[in-house]
This record gives sequence, C-alpha cells and structure tokens, in this order.
Amino acid sequence: MSEKKKDDHKTVAENRKARHEYFIEDTYEAGIALTGTEVKSLRGGGVNLGEAYASAENGGIFLINCYIPEYKLAGQFFQHSTRRPRQLLLKKKEIAKLAIATEREGMTIIPLEIYFNAKGRAKLRIGIAKGKKNYDKRESKAKQDWNRQKARLMRGKG
Repeated sequence: MSEKKKDDHKTVAENRKARHEYFIEDTYEAGIALTGTEVKSLRGGGVNLGEAYASAENGGIFLINCYIPEYKLAGQFFQHSTRRPRQLLLKKKEIAKLAIATEREGMTIIPLEIYFNAKGRAKLRIGIAKGKKNYDKRESKAKQDWNRQKARLMRGKG
C-alpha cells in the first residue's frame, strides 16, 4: 500500500460547510496578500470562512467577505478592516482558468481552508465548485451513513 503524503501545515480555519453545499471539482493553493496585523490575527485564530467566496476582478482573484478579527495588541492606527477584499496570489494561467470557470453556469470559487505551510506562509486552498441541489445533499448524506454503517459491521466481524 502507498503511504499518504504527510502535509506539514497548521490549519487555521476550515470551511466544512462547503463540501456539504457544493461539488468540489478542482482545488488550488493560493497565497494571500495580507497586512502585518492580519497575519498576527490569523495565528491567533478566530477566522471565519463560512460566508466567504472568491471572484475574478480586474485581472486577479480576490477573496471577499472573509472575516479576520482585529489584532488586539496593535494600536487603532495599525488595525486592518475585518472584511476587506484580499488579493489571492496565483499564476496567470491559474487566474485565467478560474475566471473562465466562473463564467460557466453555476460555478463559483469557494475557499476551503486557510493554513500556514511548512515555511510559515499563509496559504488558502480554494476550489472550483458547483452548487448541490437538495436531493444531491440527501443522496450524499445517505451514502455517508451507509459507509459509516458498513465500517461498523466490518469492525464487528474482525
């Protein structure tokens, strides 16, 4: 059996609801253009990706409506806006591919996870996603329940 690759990163925030609400077709790793107080606040936690999304604007991809709380130890002058649009750092080919994908019907760019990589850089995992209908959600829930029950049965025999 092949071993799973061990990721050397510290997860700051994860959008668990995204996998329930959307079919994730492709994922990308992007850097985020942040200010100093935003990076310190990320390390402290409290980030919310629940309502966030990304959009292609002005030749770039921007993360919109991501809540990063203010850093309490910085003065009022140095504080950042908590929900400002943040530019995502991607290659030109990736930006073009994401912009074309969002033009298709029902496709959107969803942030999945914010983390610090092994070098200590803040990264964002984004996915090209298509929204699920209610019957799709019920079907994936039933499949998940069946897999869980199947695992219980297999453990009981062994």
